[in-house]
Amino acid sequence: MVLASHGIPVLQVSGLTGGYSLKKPVLHEVSFEVRSGEMVGLIGLNGAGKSTAIRHVLGLMSPQQGEVRVSGVLLDEDRVRYRQSCAYVPEQPVLLPHLTVREHLRFTATAYGLDREAAENRSRELAQQFRMTDALNSLPDTLSKGMKQKTMLMNALLVSPPLLIIDEPLLGLDPLAIRGLLVALEEARARGCAILLSSHILPALERHASRLVVLHRGRIIAQGTTEEVKRSAGFQGSDASLDDAFEALVLAEEQKAEEAEGGTPRA
Repeated sequence: MVLASHGIPVLQVSGLTGGYSLKKPVLHEVSFEVRSGEMVGLIGLNGAGKSTAIRHVLGLMSPQQGEVRVSGVLLDEDRVRYRQSCAYVPEQPVLLPHLTVREHLRFTATAYGLDREAAENRSRELAQQFRMTDALNSLPDTLSKGMKQKTMLMNALLVSPPLLIIDEPLLGLDPLAIRGLLVALEEARARGCAILLSSHILPALERHASRLVVLHRGRIIAQGTTEEVKRSAGFQGSDASLDDAFEALVLAEEQKAEEAEGGTPRA
């Protein structure tokens, strides 16, 4: 397990209530932060509110209550600073069909005003790290989903923003690519990048995340280091894996909900 850093808060989510409907919010008073040099894992079942939380962080949805700050500012206070402080890698890769992998990297470098020579050197390093050197001149239609995902990740890591948001980055990647990604993320953390990573691959988060935020039905039911989350689930030390702790937390919440609704508690 990676110990939490003591960097400055890059992402601050405070009392966030929000969703698609004012009458039925998805998120309920969600509060957490990601500091520079940290990787915070956002975990939960499908429908727990992870994607909604990410959309709020990206500024694609407005909070009904609470606030989201990136690099110390609200979106409405400084839209340029807010958006330039974030890079986002979605679960489904989105690439320009007529640009090669190399051209995507050059386009990103130009858009963010990166030094050309430094960007070219970094692009070569990332291509080697993700085993994409032979694919640099390939168009998206010729790439597998895993290779498209690698291209998205390479572009985000090339920018090296204060906040990197990644949604299910390990899906579709081969074991060597997963190892390369985790190494690249550790390097980004060492440079001070704050990383919010949503994933169902709990063993990887257990080994690499500084802290975890566990969402269930739009509420945080546990957060902290892996050991703190395990203790919240009633486990001590190495008594259980993060998978075990997550299952115990969710089942406990489901039982509470059943009892509150007057149903029959689970055995």
